[in-house]
Amino acid sequence: MNKKEWNVLGAVIAAGLMSFGGVLIETAMNVTFPHLMQEFNTDASGIQWVTTGYLLAIAIVVPISAYLIRNFSVRNLFLFAEGMFLIGLTMNAFSPDMTVLLTGRMLQGVGTGISIPLMFHIILTKAPLQKRGVMMGIGTMTTSIAPAIGPTYGGILLSTLGWRSIFWFLIIIVMVSLFIGLKSIPAETVKRDEKFNFVAFLTLALGLSMLLLAVEQMSATWLMISLVSLVGFYFANRKRMLLNLAIFKFRQFDMLMYSLLVYQAMFLGLSFILPNYLQMAMNATSTQAGLFMFPAAVIGTILAPVSGRLLDRIGAKGPITVGLTIATIATVLMAVFFQSMNFWVLMFAQMLMMVGIGLSYSNLMTTTLGSLPEELKGDGNSIVNTLLQFVAASATAIVAQILASAVENDAVNGVVVGAQEGVIFLATLIVISWCVFMVARRKIA
Repeated sequence: MNKKEWNVLGAVIAAGLMSFGGVLIETAMNVTFPHLMQEFNTDASGIQWVTTGYLLAIAIVVPISAYLIRNFSVRNLFLFAEGMFLIGLTMNAFSPDMTVLLTGRMLQGVGTGISIPLMFHIILTKAPLQKRGVMMGIGTMTTSIAPAIGPTYGGILLSTLGWRSIFWFLIIIVMVSLFIGLKSIPAETVKRDEKFNFVAFLTLALGLSMLLLAVEQMSATWLMISLVSLVGFYFANRKRMLLNLAIFKFRQFDMLMYSLLVYQAMFLGLSFILPNYLQMAMNATSTQAGLFMFPAAVIGTILAPVSGRLLDRIGAKGPITVGLTIATIATVLMAVFFQSMNFWVLMFAQMLMMVGIGLSYSNLMTTTLGSLPEELKGDGNSIVNTLLQFVAASATAIVAQILASAVENDAVNGVVVGAQEGVIFLATLIVISWCVFMVARRKIA
């Protein structure tokens, strides 16, 4: 590789490491929830805001990433994101109560909300076309594998050094990312001639926030406020475009994106359900609950770049079809036989599901964005990543509510019943996703 290609790779790794840290912390905190519920005197539906609030911050920031990328240099955006993330981590490492903990988590969300679309922007605009599949495999590996590694990372540190060490060790990863980024991302001059549509941004942020509250609390009031806000965003966006909603006119894009969103729901939903189920129903330690996710993470890490190379050589249709089919079968089996599965059988089902996800996720991301015209890919990147984060937050809130409701109705068997109901919910989504993809695959090369 020449110097330019090395710089592109370094930029992808720098943004990818930060994105990895951001996604890692999403699920690393899940194994701490039983401990934090006691320390901060709250229940499952309350403590899940440690993750949900973070994901909501990401979902609010990501929509403006296209505007930010058009009006600020990649280097400046990278440095700002690093700063927000480091401040948030430091606050969390010292947090004395839930308020400080949530504030720090939301600052981390701002940093992650910039770094994830920035990473994909670098890949789509800077990477050579013949190496784009591999680069996308590396990029998506950071965001797809981290949810599986998170519980292992969090569980080991929780049981050895305490939950605050989760943030301290992550600071090291972010500092490595900062060093690589400073070396590989060049300073650029960007002409700022575009006005920011504050009305569209505020109505979108309010709409997404209220919609998440509606999902979390099953509230018709929040739902109505959300719908009014989103209608307001639609009209404000037409006057001065914050996001180009024309991307939804492309049917192929819509169908492929649905499968992407389901995968995201699977990642975060199962990453919440399984560690809590293992600790609360199987009496596993936080370390055991964390290590449970590790073999699947290793499989995903190996397969993500392999799937990118397959895309470069044979196209996306085969790897996505095989991967999605395997993931669907594994999830359905887990849903049907959940209560009869012991620790090891459940781990095998999780590993099998990760084989499917590893084969298909990065190719699905590449193909989804590739189905758009070149001039719409920036907006497509922003909207896809916005919806991915919102779906992650919603999935976490929904399965947390399912689990909390089951425990409230049956204190003895509620955890087992609620966990299985959560998996059934996710299995239903992926079965629908498989059916939708079978229609969409006809037009995939």
